[in-house]
Amino acid sequence: MARDATLTRARLIRAGERRFARDGVAGARLADIVRDARQANDSAVGYHFGSRQGLLRAIVERHVAAMERRRVVPPEGADLRDVVAAIVEPTAALLTTEEGRDFLRIMEQVSDWSGLGAGHPNAVLADTVLAAQLRRLDTLLVARVGPLLARERAALLVTFLTGALAGRARSREAGTRQRLGHEKFVAHLVDVLAAALAA
Repeated sequence: MARDATLTRARLIRAGERRFARDGVAGARLADIVRDARQANDSAVGYHFGSRQGLLRAIVERHVAAMERRRVVPPEGADLRDVVAAIVEPTAALLTTEEGRDFLRIMEQVSDWSGLGAGHPNAVLADTVLAAQLRRLDTLLVARVGPLLARERAALLVTFLTGALAGRARSREAGTRQRLGHEKFVAHLVDVLAAALAA
């Protein structure tokens, strides 16, 4: 891909992150994204990504790849809290950048994108460490509550996690003083989510 096209794609992705986070995935106008990316052609999103959904997928892929570098599969025999921590900690690390905070706000809006509740994980997750972490979680949950409730609990984990992180991202953007530092917040979030899954 030509350097100019790569730069244009990067600008559109960043503009899309901002607009989807602030105006909503469904509410953001593509014309605003194109303008924010300093592009003259109104069809730039369609040309580079095919559609709004194509742009959203590119944003998701970008951040999934960033988190993958931090992820590890818990060893065999790891307990539920360890598996939850392995899932949560790389995701919570996105709070440290503006782009990451925007992505967390986007994910809250489309928390069902993972496909976990339906039992059909999103193709973006295929062959990722996150997918392996989720399989390890599923094994532990199925042993506790059976396959149907295991699927429901995994979907709820995604919903609760994205909601908590998006709320913190909005709070940081608003300049609100945080009651807990990052490390304590993440440890507390892991404790709460692990306890809920074990209930």
